[in-house]
Amino acid sequence: MRAARLIKMVLLLQARPAMTAAELAAELEVSERTITRDAQALSEAGVPVYADRGRTGGYRLIGGYRTRLTGLGRSEAEALFLSGVPGALREMGLQDAASAARLKVSAALMPSLRDASQNASQRFHLDAPGWFKEIPAPELLPPLADAVWDDRRVLARYRREDTEVERELEPYGLVLKAGVWYLCARVPETDSFRVYRVDRFTAAEAGAERFVRDEEFDLPGFWEERAAQFARAILRSEVVLRLSEAGVRQLPYAVDAVSVREALDEAGAPDEEGRVTLTLPVENETVAYTQLMALGPEAEVLSPPSLRARFTEASRHMSDLYE
Repeated sequence: MRAARLIKMVLLLQARPAMTAAELAAELEVSERTITRDAQALSEAGVPVYADRGRTGGYRLIGGYRTRLTGLGRSEAEALFLSGVPGALREMGLQDAASAARLKVSAALMPSLRDASQNASQRFHLDAPGWFKEIPAPELLPPLADAVWDDRRVLARYRREDTEVERELEPYGLVLKAGVWYLCARVPETDSFRVYRVDRFTAAEAGAERFVRDEEFDLPGFWEERAAQFARAILRSEVVLRLSEAGVRQLPYAVDAVSVREALDEAGAPDEEGRVTLTLPVENETVAYTQLMALGPEAEVLSPPSLRARFTEASRHMSDLYE
């Protein structure tokens, strides 16, 4: 445990000019006293860790010290080569940089671990888009990715329904969700963070001006929160369903699975026919009609009356068609 922590401490100090004891303690999840002892242990082992005294002081490596990646075990080395997403890197125009980085890491590894890249790539592959979907990479993804890397402000035009909106954006990060790219950006005009679908940008030009990134911004946390808000915001209507046992099993595959779980938790006991009645939030009546048609006779719509009438009419047409 301590050996792994010491290695991580050296790598952290390699990546930054200097770090305070408090920063190192937070990163390594130990006390500042432990950091002091670890720094002394590294120094005694020949790692040139230097401590600057005073309120603004901290720890740093001197003499351009660098360590090779010889402390990696086989499982760690193979996991390292799993961290890339080849398709996403290609769409962002980073495949050459990623390939060069893999070669450099391979060269730094011990000879016994240099087959880690091939072992990982031959055993695991990530294919992000859903089935039966071929989503082309957005044309403006590479320049937006460059702006994200360089922290450069972007003057962009964005398609919103039948109009185009021009905005100055500070691009913080890109997210690939089910084959669709999204840009998480701060809008200086309103001092707020928003999410944009990259394929709806009609223009994006990065300027020379860099913005100061908010170091407290957490991209995974921000995305998780906004995705949950979006999923709830679009469910503005409700339907009441009577489901067979098979319908209960099939429903999570037709509509939002989280909403199904919550609706089932609030549903009563099955009736004498074994059917469960529940109230389910949906986007709108038309979307619900399309989704629930997949359940066929395993789901009966009780309300709203207009949606029940649509299913009644559809069942008549089906009966005439197959009679």
